[in-house]
Amino acid sequence: MSLEKTTIRKSFGSRMRKLLNYFLKGLLITLPIYATYRIIRTLMESIDSVLLLDTPGLGFIIVIGTLVLTGFIGSSLITRPVIDLMDDIFSSIPLVKTIYTSVKDLIEAFVGDKKKFSKPVIVELTPGIYKPGFITQEDLSQLNLPGIIAVYLPHSYAFSGNLFLVDRSKIRDFEGDSSELMKFIVSGGVIHLDEKPKESL
Repeated sequence: MSLEKTTIRKSFGSRMRKLLNYFLKGLLITLPIYATYRIIRTLMESIDSVLLLDTPGLGFIIVIGTLVLTGFIGSSLITRPVIDLMDDIFSSIPLVKTIYTSVKDLIEAFVGDKKKFSKPVIVELTPGIYKPGFITQEDLSQLNLPGIIAVYLPHSYAFSGNLFLVDRSKIRDFEGDSSELMKFIVSGGVIHLDEKPKESL
């Protein structure tokens, strides 16, 4: 009788583990889809509320269309002088200059024609501990720091990071795609790099 109870318990435990495994797999499939849906829906609703529109999603379409049209117009040689003039005006007004140039530089660092995060490196924080980042300034002579390089170290799972001034001897070049390294950092190392980094002192 005790043998039958043991067999039943083992069978029940095995089935429960399978059910738990199915539940976790189902969670892994549905949760990212739901989270993506909620984020997009919240973004659309926020834009609709700002534009005072009743049709769901219309504000999002208007904003995307406006950005594409603005980018198209801004790429024209005819309108370029006007855009440069506006840039000079905003860049010369106190307080406005600080906000405008900071936001512009941040956006250009990711999506501009001259991306700032194009020099990926590996920084040795302490012996045996390394952190990936991107060189932002290689000449810090204005700070009287010869041989020191400015390196931006992004945080994982966040749109933020820290600026470190690092000795060149502590930096190893990463001969890989900078966007792949950025995704690797932001994902906390979960995303697999397509190419293995080739490090050199």
